[in-house]
Amino acid sequence: MYYDTNQSFNSFGGLRLMNNKVLVLGATGGTGQVVVNELLKRHVDVRVFGRNADRLQHLWPNVEFRVGDVFNVQDIVQAGRDVSLIIQCAAIPYHETVARQVPLGQAVMRAAQQLGARVTFIDGLYAYGVRQSAPMPESAALRPVTRKGRAKADLTKLLFSEQFTDVPVALLRLPDYYGPTARKASYLGSTLINIAAHKVSAYIGPKRVQREYVYLPDAAVMIVNVALSAAAYGQTWNIPGQRITGNNLIKIAKRSANDRLPVLTMNKLLLRVSGLFNQDMKEIVEMYYLTQKPIYLAGNKYEKSFGKIVKTPFEVGIEQTISNIQKKVK
Repeated sequence: MYYDTNQSFNSFGGLRLMNNKVLVLGATGGTGQVVVNELLKRHVDVRVFGRNADRLQHLWPNVEFRVGDVFNVQDIVQAGRDVSLIIQCAAIPYHETVARQVPLGQAVMRAAQQLGARVTFIDGLYAYGVRQSAPMPESAALRPVTRKGRAKADLTKLLFSEQFTDVPVALLRLPDYYGPTARKASYLGSTLINIAAHKVSAYIGPKRVQREYVYLPDAAVMIVNVALSAAAYGQTWNIPGQRITGNNLIKIAKRSANDRLPVLTMNKLLLRVSGLFNQDMKEIVEMYYLTQKPIYLAGNKYEKSFGKIVKTPFEVGIEQTISNIQKKVK
């Protein structure tokens, strides 16, 4: 094992390790990019892992990289021979969540088991099911009501199962997110991309409802704080965002983009119709209830251990997101 309290180690960020190298899986994704950048800001030795060598080298020309399949145990093992911590940021295509979520967890945990590495696993909030309290603490029961929710609950059981008692793991749950690195497939992704491009856009769910979103660079700070803390393992953590109505979010985005075109409301019926042509839209239908009665994540546990929740104002975060999108298309 790389971690042994009886030996003398180097340390970073509160996590005492024999080796200060971190492997980030899914590094080129929306969450992976900001996590890598946050680690580099803290001068942590990082190795990035993804499927596309050109993309990895373009993003981080001076960072060590490995190309592989995150579902292949040996690819991860080969990439992580000398690492002490794996941060799992790889995203599964939305329509493949049910079939591939648990296999992804198995691959990462088996690789970590062979490497003697810790695992920080990034996930969403679907496993909670329905809102039981507002906000919801990490101790809330998992009561999934959808296929994707059950897959996420099964992932939680796997990570903390007897099969992997020798792998220290921290499971981090995030709400929906936005930011310069967010992909089109995210709930707000296509909305903000179309607003930035001055195209007619659509917002999924009722615009009057307050929903929780986390700005990805903020999430990265909190993710890394947890990941580099030895005391954080063997448990789950909420990584909260901030609440805003769809109407206010759209108003900020349109002002930032100088856009005057309408933003349509994508209700359940329209999602069903869109789902005839788009698999991801079809899969959103069963999760639509969360746009009507959202889950809000409690941040008390995080604040007790790490201080205040990182909260970039929506006016700043959305403006930076819109600006970044517009730069990419120029």
